[in-house]
Amino acid sequence: MSSATSDIPEPPEFQEALEASLLLLKSMKQSLRPAPKASSDSLSKLGCYSTRISKSPAISIARSSIKSNGFRDSTPSPIIQPAVLDDGRLDKLALLKTQILACIQCPHLASSRTQVVYGTGNPFAELLFVGEAPGEEEDLRGEPFVGKAGQLLTRIIEAMEYTREEIFIANVLKCRPNMPAGESGNRKPKPAEMATCLPWLSKQIKLIKPRVIVALGLTAIEGLLGEQYTMRDIRGKWLEYRGVPVMPTYHPAYLLRNQTIVEKRKVWEDMLLVLEKIGRPISEQQRGYFLSKKT
Repeated sequence: MSSATSDIPEPPEFQEALEASLLLLKSMKQSLRPAPKASSDSLSKLGCYSTRISKSPAISIARSSIKSNGFRDSTPSPIIQPAVLDDGRLDKLALLKTQILACIQCPHLASSRTQVVYGTGNPFAELLFVGEAPGEEEDLRGEPFVGKAGQLLTRIIEAMEYTREEIFIANVLKCRPNMPAGESGNRKPKPAEMATCLPWLSKQIKLIKPRVIVALGLTAIEGLLGEQYTMRDIRGKWLEYRGVPVMPTYHPAYLLRNQTIVEKRKVWEDMLLVLEKIGRPISEQQRGYFLSKKT
């Protein structure tokens, strides 16, 4: 920086923006894989350039947000965008959640459910997984994908080098489909039920603004897009929902029933396409998953 400009006092707004940027860069460097190209020397120089430590409410919010979201010097943690950069979605999502939890548009589902399964994850997620409907375990816990299929989904997410806290998981149907008297298990949601509930998911997608949606299973795809498909025709091919790329793939429950390397590789190839679409780095090890019995 030239001496001609170094003595010019910067406006408070610049100082606040600089402080917020430094906080965000440092937290990203600690937690993103791979870390952004911001060297420790560069961050130090930016820190020195800041002529004062801002005491503004905006910077205090940014610091408390980063602290509350678990950033540590040595432990990778999910990136949650600081409140100073929030576009109002947190308040809007909080209101939306209240509305979804109180929904009784399907009286037969409202009377049989234990609780509404809103969804879980990062409100700033770049990747959103969509399933069809809560099962028995999800209905009891109030969270999506917590059973055996959910455990497999978690392993897929971690193999992509995300955590469940970094992405968002939701269902087309927010209530568990009711079962006939005397019957147990889970049933497929009806088209009319999904059509009634879809506006809730649409509002979540609009507010979260994911870069990519992964639709898990044929029912989720039909519920989200309103059309009937065959998995053979669309699996691994990009579709679109209101401008957001959608990757259709098998539901984790399918892999539990078909545990062959060939079927696992199909799903993993879909996830590689997702990573490429988002721009995440892919290691040679990741590219080689399920190519042989040794992987």
